Amino acid sequence: MSAAAGGAPTAPAVGSPRARTRGGGRLRAYASHAAGRLGGAAVSLVAVLVTGFFLFRVVPGDPVRAMTHGMPTSAEQMDTLRRQFGLDQPLWRQFTDYCTGALAGDLGTSYQFRAPVAELIADRLPATLLLTGTAVVLYSALGLWLGTRSAWHRGGPGDRLNTGMALTLWSIPSFWLGLLLITVLSVGAGPLPGLFPTGGMDSGDTAGAARVLDTAHHLVLPVLTLVAVGYAQTLLVMRSSLLDEMGGDYLTTARAKGLRDAAVRRRHAVPNALLPTVTMVFINLGHVAAGSILVETVFSWPGLGGLFYQALSVPDLPLVQGLFLVFAGAMILMNLLADLLYPLLDPRVAR
Repeated sequence: MSAAAGGAPTAPAVGSPRARTRGGGRLRAYASHAAGRLGGAAVSLVAVLVTGFFLFRVVPGDPVRAMTHGMPTSAEQMDTLRRQFGLDQPLWRQFTDYCTGALAGDLGTSYQFRAPVAELIADRLPATLLLTGTAVVLYSALGLWLGTRSAWHRGGPGDRLNTGMALTLWSIPSFWLGLLLITVLSVGAGPLPGLFPTGGMDSGDTAGAARVLDTAHHLVLPVLTLVAVGYAQTLLVMRSSLLDEMGGDYLTTARAKGLRDAAVRRRHAVPNALLPTVTMVFINLGHVAAGSILVETVFSWPGLGGLFYQALSVPDLPLVQGLFLVFAGAMILMNLLADLLYPLLDPRVAR
């Protein structure tokens, strides 16, 4: 780097050895950061495999007895079913078979549905992606927008209203809010008639464009339930993060340069406040695969959340293990993507 007489040092020229060294250093730092995060994700996945097997073994209940409940079954028939499902094997043998199958993509066969677990998950996944994917997009956008405005105009009427509403909704259990919406908007309350279906994904007697509209009609209340609870968390995190940035000297410098207030917020304050919010948004995206077990159960939504509730009530061990692996794997993947995105938003993270 050279210096002009009496002036400040000049930046290294593009393509100069120093510029290439600096670029190579950033690349090595990012590669080291990515390798560490990938290794952590692999360890987490192994922990999920182990936890998913042993966790559900402590759930009370005999799967074979639950499947044959109410039917005359002899002890020999019970033993035959246990051998068929591998429940007569030692625990270590069941564990090794489970891990071997999971790593090969074979999640086993459901006890109650007598079908491959992977096929059951694939059949129910689109419904969950539709419900929770729509909700996550809506409440993330709404929470980011309202959180930014609340922080920028803190103490004002809008900030007090938004924060109070967010705190109230965040404290309400999602299943209770869903039941309340069904009572008011599905069944009807007083002079207010029922406007939306009480549950399900469609009426079952429509096709084409009519089916799309029918599904959208059934989607309103469960999405509204998830958005009402989810946007509150996003708003509060974004508001808190932006308030921490608003005292920064770089914002004062930006205003001193003559930038308008909206430009200072959009170009400088919000990008620096995004890191905590990015974490939460990616975690919410991880929840897309899991859906919301309680909300799907309340609204009889045919997704993975309702399937998990059904499997847990037996307990259907291969199905709950497979669903747990999918849910946890989605969270690990989204956290990994967030970690890999951090250095692109703030290069200091990879140092």
